[in-house]
Amino acid sequence: MTYKNAKGILPTNLLKEIQKYIQGEFIYIPIPQKNRVGWGEKNGTRETMYDRNKKIFGLYKNGYSIEDIINDYNLSESSIRKIISKMKKEDLLVNRSLYLGGQSNE
Repeated sequence: MTYKNAKGILPTNLLKEIQKYIQGEFIYIPIPQKNRVGWGEKNGTRETMYDRNKKIFGLYKNGYSIEDIINDYNLSESSIRKIISKMKKEDLLVNRSLYLGGQSNE
């Protein structure tokens, strides 16, 4: 989010109308709901963290101790455990759908 001077952006009549409500202060103008993106989607943070979490879960599945993972990633034990728990659930859902092979239960 960057600072912009309203005088250089808004039409004079709109600026005068806004000045009836607020003057000399910062105001946040939100993005319309239809244009919003989820947290971390615009700058790639969400994908980066997901990749990191997959690596953490992979280490855990391959026998690394939680203590080793804590030391490698500098995260708290509770954070590592939450990541592992979340990735386990996701792994189960993926494996269950692969096992069913997309067949119906008729």
